[in-house]
Amino acid sequence: MKSQSIDEWCKAHGLSRSFFYALQARGEGPRTFKVGRCTRISQNANDEWVTAREAASNKVAA
Repeated sequence: MKSQSIDEWCKAHGLSRSFFYALQARGEGPRTFKVGRCTRISQNANDEWVTAREAASNKVAA
């Protein structure tokens, strides 16, 4: 399973770490899982998050 750390994910999406945590607090961030003390985001969770954000964006535009 391919996954990214929070920092890697934020860099890939051009987001700050604090914005990531704000998304998580609002329940709008990607699903995460722990490996030891590291928090990871799977490729599947990333893809689901992108799809959800696109759907939300389309609702606002419509």
